[in-house]
Parts: sequence; C-alpha cells; structure tokens
Amino acid sequence: PISLPELPGKLPVLAQVRSAGPAVAAVVRPLPGGRARLVFEAPQRAVAPGQAAVLYDVSDPDLVVCSGIIQPRP
Repeated sequence: PISLPELPGKLPVLAQVRSAGPAVAAVVRPLPGGRARLVFEAPQRAVAPGQAAVLYDVSDPDLVVCSGIIQPRP
C-alpha cells in the first residue's frame, strides 16, 4: 500500500528491507491497483517475498514515504 494520496510517478527513495540494515537508494514506480514496483540502484542480497520494505524520502530520511510487503515478480 502507498501512504501518499497517489504516487505521482517515478520517485527516488531510500529503501530499507531489514530492520538492522541500511536504507539504500532505489526508485519506486506506481502500478495499477495501488501497487508499486521498487527497483534498487545496486543489487541487494537476499531480498525475498514476504519481507517488509520501508521507503524513506531522500531529502528527509526521517520521513516515511510508504511501506509494503515484497511480492514475487508476476
């Protein structure tokens, strides 16, 4: 789910998939049905369906843009 009223299009974010891991550069893009596609700038190790992803604003890393559960690619 996207916590913004609507994702305006491609949006750079900092993405964190492990609570103890760092937030890393990524881009989120809207998909139909309120879904989104997250693409990391660099390959990430051991990201799996069922994990949570929390996306932060690149200009204010304390601001959560949205979060969701990672799904397998269709």
